Amino acid sequence: MGNVQPTIVPCEDFDVTADIKAIRKACKGLGTDEEAIIQILANRSAAQRVEIKQAYFEKYDDDILSYKKAYAQVNERDLEADIEDDTSGDVRNLLISLLQASRDEGYEVDEDLAEQDAASLFEAGEGRFGTDESTFTYILTHRNYLQLQATFKAYEALSGTDILDTIDSEATGTLKDCYITLVRCAKNPQLYFARRLNAAMKGLGTDEDTLIRIIVGRSEIDLDTVKDMYLEKYDVTLKDALDSECGGDFKRLLIEILH
Repeated sequence: MGNVQPTIVPCEDFDVTADIKAIRKACKGLGTDEEAIIQILANRSAAQRVEIKQAYFEKYDDDILSYKKAYAQVNERDLEADIEDDTSGDVRNLLISLLQASRDEGYEVDEDLAEQDAASLFEAGEGRFGTDESTFTYILTHRNYLQLQATFKAYEALSGTDILDTIDSEATGTLKDCYITLVRCAKNPQLYFARRLNAAMKGLGTDEDTLIRIIVGRSEIDLDTVKDMYLEKYDVTLKDALDSECGGDFKRLLIEILH
């Protein structure tokens, strides 16, 4: 395991203010952008998530109090309160579990634990009628990413099924999307970010916030590998994709970061 690079490290360009604003935006209005919340919480270290939680409370406590007359039942609220209010059931449990910053941030792999977790996931999904979402949530939010990679390999050896295929057949809706996001982050973070960049440039308009967050956020971590993954996946360089979708100083800045 000596040549393995960390799959999650403290975000080099961590901006707690930008993160709490993005989370607040995702929680407000009609519906909740769970993908945006996952994107942030799943890619910050435990210490950074704690900082996000504290900063969120400090920033938006007064904001919430300013709406006290309009929302008579609203008292002091922190990030957990907003997420609990705007989500429900298993999705809420998953997001709150991420927010607790309980993931092992180390890089050690316990093969015995991987086999135990693989068996637990099998019993929670394919091995029973219905799905025990709490088991999936606990394992996906508590194990370090290298440990999860070992678990996914053990799961496939045990069941003959890729964990993503199991999730696709056992989960539904937003919860399935959240699980798939976490698994893809764990299995191949660079491919995950390549997918996110492509999605940000597809269709009408461009999601500039996502482009900035990923390209700047990964620039000192693994952006070179993300570029390789993008070319392999979409048969076009990330630079050419940005060149065709963006313009002006914004494009020049992102391409400069790409080198």
